[in-house]
Amino acid sequence: MVDAARTIETVSKPLRLNRLVAAQYKVVFAQKRSVYGQTMAVWVASSADADRKVGVIVSKRTFRQAVDRNRAKRLMREAFRLTCARLIPGVHLILIARSGIQGKKCAEVIRDFERIAKRAQLWQLTD
Repeated sequence: MVDAARTIETVSKPLRLNRLVAAQYKVVFAQKRSVYGQTMAVWVASSADADRKVGVIVSKRTFRQAVDRNRAKRLMREAFRLTCARLIPGVHLILIARSGIQGKKCAEVIRDFERIAKRAQLWQLTD
C-alpha cells in the first residue's frame, strides 16, 4: 500500500540553488527584491543567463521541531515544482517559510505561491 503523504515528488537537483555555494544565495539577497505571502516570503533575482531555480530556508526559531521544518520545506518545494513551468525564465528564487504554513495543505501553499508570483510579476500570462 502506498502512503499518500509519501507520493510528493521532490524538486530535482538541477532546479535547486546549490546550498553549498553561499554566493548564489548572496546574489539573490543582494537584489533586495522580496514579496510576502501568508505561508512564505519569496526573494527574487533576475538574470538573463539564469534558469528557474529555487532555494528553501526554514528557520529553527520559527519551527522548533524538525518534522515541522521538513514539512514546510517539502510543501514549498512541491509548490515550486508544480508551478515552475508557469514562471518566467531567468529567475532564481529563495523561499522562506513563515509561521502561516503550519497546518496548511499542499493546495493552499500552491495558491499562495501563485499569488506571490503574480504580485512579483513572475507569472507568465497565457493567451
